[in-house]
Amino acid sequence: MACEAGLEIGPDIALADDGDLPLTEDTAADDAAIARHVALVQSGGEVPFALGGDHAVSFPLVAAAAARHGPVNILHIDAHSDLYDTLGGNRRSHASPFARIMEGGHAARLVQVGIRTLNRHCREQAERFGVEIIPLADFTPATVPVLPGPLYISIDLDGIDPSEAPGVAHPEPGGLTVRELLAVLRAQHVPIVGADIVELNPQRDRGDVTAILAAKLVRELAFLIHRNNS
Repeated sequence: MACEAGLEIGPDIALADDGDLPLTEDTAADDAAIARHVALVQSGGEVPFALGGDHAVSFPLVAAAAARHGPVNILHIDAHSDLYDTLGGNRRSHASPFARIMEGGHAARLVQVGIRTLNRHCREQAERFGVEIIPLADFTPATVPVLPGPLYISIDLDGIDPSEAPGVAHPEPGGLTVRELLAVLRAQHVPIVGADIVELNPQRDRGDVTAILAAKLVRELAFLIHRNNS
């Protein structure tokens, strides 16, 4: 399968599938398992690229990247800021990973694109942590800064408008188009030390359009890692 730049996965872009990582719903044990596997991938000189799962997995993934490279710069695509201090008493919920990342000092800079459900608590959290949220009103890809490295990219599929990505748990109208997202990604030109694509919900998908989009984003992110890290 080729990316839009014409390079093919396999002949031109190396992409190894490590399969599924067994998890247990024990948060501490699962975080440790993710961190161990990321360290293993990194030790071979490869870039960890994870497919979720809910967004909670981004915390151990980013923490592991920062353990090797120092605090990373994060480009986060999402409809939601995921900055809750706690949700339903759970500090490791899918709505809280970026609060834990910022508290842990794993990010030098966090830029969020696609946010359109920001409540008072999350706004206060963003101010507390110095998070940069790019407004969607009058949005163009050029409004997103080109970040320095080391760069981590996290894509929640609900950052894309549900007309193009209906198969998510928490759809929110008014999101990014696929073309806007691809333009934002391609503008980044620094080494990428990790990435994830999360929150695909097959039960809500229609005609597999979200799954097909996720597969396309895998190809495009794989190309970006290849281009930027070569």
